[in-house]
This record gives sequence, structure tokens and C-alpha cells, in this order.
Amino acid sequence: MKHLIQAGIAALAVSLAPALPAHAQPALHLDPPLATRSDPMTVVFDARKAPLGLAYTHMTIPVAPGPFTIDYPQWIPGDHAPDGPLQGMSELRIKGNGAPLRWQRDQVDMYAFHLDVPQGVRTIDVDFTVIMNTDLGGMMATRNIMIGNWNRAILYQRNTDNEQYFVRASLIMPPGWDYASALPVVARSGDRVDFDTVSLETLVDSPTDIGRYVKHITTWTGNGTATYLDLFADAPEDLKIDDKVIDAYKNLTPEALALYGGRHWNVYHSELTLSDQLGFEGIEHHQSSDDRAGDSFMTSPAEQLANGDLLPHEFSHSWNGKYRRPFDLQQPDFNDPYPERTELLWQYEGMNQYMGDLLSFRAGIRDPKDYPEFLAAMYATMSYEPGRKTTPIIDTTTGAPYYYCCGYGDYPSIRRTANDFYDEGELMWLDVDTIIRQQTHGAKSLDDYTKVFAGGVSAPKVVTYTREDLEGYLNQVTPYDWHGFFQKYVYSIAPQPPTDEIARAGYKLVFDDKPNKFVAGRAATRHRIDSWFDVGVQMSQKGEVGDVREDSAAWAAGLAPGMQIVAIDDRAFDSDLWTEAITNAKGGTDAIHLRIKQGGWYTRLDLAYHDGLKYPHLERIPGTTDMLSQIMQPRVPPPKKAAPAAASPVPG
Repeated sequence: MKHLIQAGIAALAVSLAPALPAHAQPALHLDPPLATRSDPMTVVFDARKAPLGLAYTHMTIPVAPGPFTIDYPQWIPGDHAPDGPLQGMSELRIKGNGAPLRWQRDQVDMYAFHLDVPQGVRTIDVDFTVIMNTDLGGMMATRNIMIGNWNRAILYQRNTDNEQYFVRASLIMPPGWDYASALPVVARSGDRVDFDTVSLETLVDSPTDIGRYVKHITTWTGNGTATYLDLFADAPEDLKIDDKVIDAYKNLTPEALALYGGRHWNVYHSELTLSDQLGFEGIEHHQSSDDRAGDSFMTSPAEQLANGDLLPHEFSHSWNGKYRRPFDLQQPDFNDPYPERTELLWQYEGMNQYMGDLLSFRAGIRDPKDYPEFLAAMYATMSYEPGRKTTPIIDTTTGAPYYYCCGYGDYPSIRRTANDFYDEGELMWLDVDTIIRQQTHGAKSLDDYTKVFAGGVSAPKVVTYTREDLEGYLNQVTPYDWHGFFQKYVYSIAPQPPTDEIARAGYKLVFDDKPNKFVAGRAATRHRIDSWFDVGVQMSQKGEVGDVREDSAAWAAGLAPGMQIVAIDDRAFDSDLWTEAITNAKGGTDAIHLRIKQGGWYTRLDLAYHDGLKYPHLERIPGTTDMLSQIMQPRVPPPKKAAPAAASPVPG
């Protein structure tokens, strides 16, 4: 989401196998898997109607006579929630020896289907229709692209170990389409691809995107392996990407190998869809990633500035999240009755948010000189969030299955969201980085911790960790009260993000009326107006209010989500007029008069704000070490000459 690493990068082989603590969940009794490597379950995923939003799956599942249960995957790795898209499964049909078999859904576990297998039946044929686009499951197919997640296309024997249950999969594509996948290929004939037998864990962990307009770019090769950028576009012009952009993504693998000191993949595919219809998403897998962005993501500098960490974040997850995983997040069964515990996402996602952004700057996807401006925007955003006064980060990580699936609606800054442990986690791990640098007088950094945490070279596997392990790894780098540090910023209410990191890094946070390029870029790509740091409101370009900051001028005026500002001082609302009104009111006493529409009603509100526009920035503290420049400095020299962005054959 490997082999020896390229010359100049030291391989650090470490053996990490922490024992489970006493508070781990009880051991799960698992039944012997009937689908073995020599006699696997088979699945043929027929996606020829993907442009219509439909696909069909046919399975042969080994069974035993008598009562038998098959499951649809519920807990999907990387989703951190029991959100297997069951609503996309329809027209289920089951046969044994050619005769229809009656099935019944479990009355409590909606993901389980019971049947009675007659004597003499050793395999059942299972067919169902996959509806690719649903309200809860999201949009997964357009006229020209299909996101191929295998968990949507399978049922399997209940109560078995995913790593010991084997599957042989095949894919049928629409005529002329192409694919990308980390799955090993046995054969390809026209529009059909037959993959080799793999474990159920590997199959579900291997997205296989397909599309009409496709470009495969080899981004790195070395020691018998390679990484690829696989692009799937809704329109062919979106694949016309500047070579400088491609070169930056080619820097990503060398920088990640230098950061982690090794790898735990045999091949890696960054599968990226370019479609406004499919939305923005990133889901990690061990040897690939399911990345989704808008049409212009690879051709728009503004998009790269705002979201250039998308692919680096998911790539970093191959080390942090897939190889090293919290002890209570690794489950042997996608339908485990002891569901995933997400407490340690402050490491899994929080540190990875820092690593993804860091790699985006080191690789040159973003300019390293812009990092102070980026940090100012993130730090100020978290500082201005009222929900942190009552809710610690541990609540958002423990409650992640809820926050991911249901934690949306009005006033997200009060409720807090899943985004909080990403951004606040990044700030916390930056603080750790600066502490290590200060404690060791610049001799060590978080780069040393990543190598203790996830260094070495291996094939894909999972090694779990506990909080105690993380603190022990940090103490190997430099002794410090790491337990107290995490207790303060994760497990206790922290009204402010880590407060010393900016000064320790050689900067101070200031506000003025000069736009912050990351605040402005984020607002532009999301088509909104961001007045969070001054008036205390976020809204659309049409004046539709999305959130209001508690105890701000907007809050005092009575603005609320669901309202729309239709006029300012009796003039029709637009974004330029909004900026002008805030600027003109600076230092005055007169309120800004707002005309508000809410439902079918209109009213007038007075906005008493006189401090002008406010945007966050970092200023250097003279005579101090510029740690931020040191942190974002590339570790691997870039190629001297830009390589052409020519397409390469689909890797098998």
C-alpha cells in the first residue's frame, strides 16, 4: 500500500515480534479451511457491463455436507470500519451439483448466509450481481473506469483464517480495456486475465482497477522488483501529464526506501483513477494502493499543491499499517466476532499522515520551501478547533469505526471527526521529530525511528505492535519520557496541539492579511470560502454556510450551518465582496449587515467583526536552527535528466 534496495540505501534487518499484552481480545476458534492451495475457491469477476454500473461474479466454493454458512466480507482492511458494501450485492443464486439450494440470511449478522448442503455435494456454485454504484458503498464505476475491489465480488467459508483460505481469481474486462493489479498473473487471453492462486487475505488486499484510457508508468526498478504508477482516466486528455510531475513521482520510491531503510513488498502498484465522478479517496494495501482523484489531479498544479500527499501517504502505509500493524487491528477473519480495535490509529494514521506529507515534499511533488506555509495552515486549523477542549484524540481513534461511517453532519469542529487524528497526529509526530533532533543535537531524527519501527527487507507480512513497543522503539533512538508525551497529547484533553514544536524548529506562528497558499489552495480545490481564522466561518462560493467556529464573530452573529448568505450590506453576495467587506470593516465600529436565507425564510444578521483578514504563516526566529528545512531536505539526489513519461506494458 521487495527485495534488496538500490545502491546507497542501507538495508536494516530488524526482528520485531512483540508479544500480545494481557488485555488482548480472546483467541478466536477458527474452522479448518476447505479452500486449500491445491483445491482453492474460484471466482470469475465479469466486468463487461462496468460502464453500466454492473458486474457479475461466479464462484465455486468448497463445502461440507450439512449446515453451512458463507460470509460476505464486512471488516475491510484499510477502512477501519465494518462497512463492507453489502448493499451492492444482489440476485444471489446458489446451486449444488446443478440443483438450486435454498439460502437464508442470518437474522442478526446480515453478512452471513446459511444453507444446508446435501450429501455428495463438495462444491457449490454461487452467482450474484454486483451493483457498482450505491449511496453507502460509493460510486465505483463510470463509462470508462471501474475500481476493482475483490471484497465486493466474493463470499467465502465462515469462520476461517483469511491467510489459510485460498482463491484463484479471473477477471473479464470490457473490450479494449486494460487493468492494473499486484496479483500474480498466470495467463491473459484478450480481455480475460487469469490470476494465480493466492490467499483470501492477498486477494482482498489487491485492488484491480480497469479502464478504457490507461497509462502504466514504471516509476522505479531495482534488485529484481519495480514500482508502477497506473493511471485510469475518464478522458484521454487527463493522461497528458508534464514530465516534471512524473519525475517527482519517480523520486517517491527512492525517498521512501531511504526513509524506512528497506521494504516489505515484492512489487508495488499505485493505482490512480482520474474522475470527478469517482471522487477523492485513498486506501492502502500491502503491494498497491487504491487512489482516487479528480479529472485534473495530475495536470493541475493547484491540485498537486493541495493533495500531493495522496499517493505518498498510501505508499508509506505499506510499511506503517500493512507491515507493522496495531496488535488489535490485525484480525484473521473479515467477519471476526471480535472486531477491530482502532485505538492505535494515532500511530497507524497519525504518523503516516506526517510521513505522507514529508515524502511529498522530499520527492518534489510539492516544493520543500513551501513546508513552513503548509505547517502554519495545519497548526492553526487544529488550534482553532473548539472540539479539542472536551474530546481527546484517543476518543476519535477508539471511535474511528463510528467516525468513518457516521461521524458527519453539522458542526464538525465541535464534534471532531476522523480527520482530526490524521492532522493532529501529524503535528504530534513532527513534535517527536523535533524532540529527537534537539535531544541528540541533530545527530538523529524520526528517520532513525522509522528504521527501527519498519526497517529490513521481506516479502509481504504482518508484524504487530503495542503502545509499549512504540515507546520502546523511540527510547532506542533517544531516551525521553515518551509515555508521558503520548499520555498528554493522545490520552488526555489537550486544548492546544503540541506547543513547543514550532519554536523548537526555529519558527513562530503569526497571522496577517496575506493569504496562505495552502489555505487558499484548499479552499479553491474544494470550491469554498475559508474565513475560519478571522470571522470564524467556512462556506461555499455561493455563501452556503458549512461550519461556524464556536465563540467566533460568526457564532455571535447567529450564523449556522444550513444558512446561505445572499447579500452583504444590501448587495448580492459574491466571494470578492465578502473579502472586501471584512477588509473595509477593519478598525471600524459598524457591523457588516448580512441577508440570510434559511429554508424558505429570510432574515438579517449583524456581523460585528473589525480585526481584518487573518491568515497563518511561520516566521523564522533569528539565530535558531531551521529544522523544517532539514526535515524536508531530499535524501536521494534526483535524476540529472527528466525521463520521458512513456507508457510501459502492463506488468504481470
